[in-house]
Amino acid sequence: MTTATETPTEPATSSRPRAKPIQLTLVQLCALSIGLGIVTGIGAVIFRLLIGLIHNLFFFGELSLVFESEELMPLSPWGPWVILVPVIGGLGVTWLTRTFAPEARGHGVPEVMDAIYHREGNVRPVVAAAKSMASALSIGTGAAVGREGPIIQIGSSFGSSFGQLLRVVTWQRITLIAAGAGAGIAATFNTPLGGVLFAIELMLPEVSSRTFLPVVLATTTATYIGRLAFGMQNAFVVSLPAASQAGVINIPTIAGFILLGLACGLVSFAFIRVLSFMEETFERAFRNDYVRHTVGMLIVGGLMYAVSQLYGHYLIAGTSYGTITALLHGELAGVTIMALLLVAKLVATTVSLGSGASGGIFSPSLFFGATLGAAMGGALNLLWPGAGFSPVEFAMVGMAGVVGGGTGAAMTAIVMVFEMTQDYVIIVPTVMATALAIGVRRWLSDENIYTIKLAWRGKHIPKERHTNMFLVRHADEIMETEFITIPSHVRLDKVLSDLSEHTSKRYILVADDDTVRGVMPVDDVVRLCHGVSDDFTLGQLANTAHAWCGATEILHDVLKRMVNENVPYALVVTDDRVDSPDAGSVVGIVDKDHIADSVMHHFKT
Repeated sequence: MTTATETPTEPATSSRPRAKPIQLTLVQLCALSIGLGIVTGIGAVIFRLLIGLIHNLFFFGELSLVFESEELMPLSPWGPWVILVPVIGGLGVTWLTRTFAPEARGHGVPEVMDAIYHREGNVRPVVAAAKSMASALSIGTGAAVGREGPIIQIGSSFGSSFGQLLRVVTWQRITLIAAGAGAGIAATFNTPLGGVLFAIELMLPEVSSRTFLPVVLATTTATYIGRLAFGMQNAFVVSLPAASQAGVINIPTIAGFILLGLACGLVSFAFIRVLSFMEETFERAFRNDYVRHTVGMLIVGGLMYAVSQLYGHYLIAGTSYGTITALLHGELAGVTIMALLLVAKLVATTVSLGSGASGGIFSPSLFFGATLGAAMGGALNLLWPGAGFSPVEFAMVGMAGVVGGGTGAAMTAIVMVFEMTQDYVIIVPTVMATALAIGVRRWLSDENIYTIKLAWRGKHIPKERHTNMFLVRHADEIMETEFITIPSHVRLDKVLSDLSEHTSKRYILVADDDTVRGVMPVDDVVRLCHGVSDDFTLGQLANTAHAWCGATEILHDVLKRMVNENVPYALVVTDDRVDSPDAGSVVGIVDKDHIADSVMHHFKT
């Protein structure tokens, strides 16, 4: 049996050679992605129904699939004994994760990233089933976690399983993982654009037509499946008059959104740090998985019940979408209550995940942003009544700010909040606040909430899409200009004497008059002089394979030409001689080392 603290081991491999992986055509990969979207969409539907079934059974003793998570949940007939509901669910979650899939613990996205960047896109097929049951138990019994992490891991598991079953090459298996993650997001939240952007910003190491098209097809297909099951309605319905001031050019309001963006960055940082603290604390304090999660869920149950006694509903239990909806409708208001709910949800979420629950952080982040924004909007409105501060619009902007700040996925946060509310008026302040939130969080912590867990394990994930910027540099920015031109008939012993007078030279351009015969690095000449006869000439030893390029050609074109022609060097000539190059017009040499140095220099800067 595998414990929750152990790393799942890969199955033992036999001595037989592995089958050569298959590279699908783009058409085949797209067709497979459509199938993946269908499977993931159905999986998302089943997952939501399973949450409803467990919720109704444990909170009300009813066998029913009907569960409107966007509505405030009525109180359970169990009274104070409802505190034990999260504990019972937690015991089931612990058994599932210990028995079947330790990686189903937590919010799931770090494990998917780990599979993409460190395990060649391999996710165990059992993860989909284990994560579905474990997360449905956690959310359905009141753990303060979200649906998005589980469905991302479930969709990614489907994608990896498709890839492993067909034995596709690694990059296509990784693309299917990203497509499954985006499809899960889209089907769960009815946010197709957000699903695509999530895959692009957080999952795909490469963004190109061969990776983008499969993600789009899987995401849109899953969206249709979700809409067939749950309809077209937005996740959150907001009345436009309540949020009508966000687009007005109003200096106090703009200043308020700036303050909100900064505050969202601080809350995002606090969420990351408190979650990390809770994970470490529970791990140190309780070595037994069952005891650890029982204590944690007892705390969550107590908080849930205490909030229900104060405000009449379990406002912090599960995804808390009902609370967010009530807040956006103006049914929940007040600076004090918003601040108390923010703190209570922060404690409940971090204790849930820190002690071993299975669920996501996206929904809690929406909650933090909504309550923070509503509290700040309400406070500013009290301090400056005539300035037009609206707690509702501040809540919507805050939702994107905390999600973006915590995950580092700015466009995903902005677009998903727009798709979930369908309120375009808030876009401009949302963009501003989200950018500020990410800036503040990055200033305080380089790692986001998804990557910090992997960073502690020594596994670092790229957090910026900047790895291709070196390709737009010009050839004359990286070329080697220290070369000497020597005729091809010159013998090696004479070459050495010539080089002694030109110690700074790194390359020899072997040329007769205006005709280039080849290229040789000086180090190769020195080495060959100790291993071959001095009677050999440069023309006999030089590498004759080379390409031509202009001085201001971008490195992308130079590299592509070198790959297509299968040559190790590109000779750089002045732009006016590209069409008729010769030895006299060569101004520099580009080789593979220069390209590698350019990449390394870019990462340093």
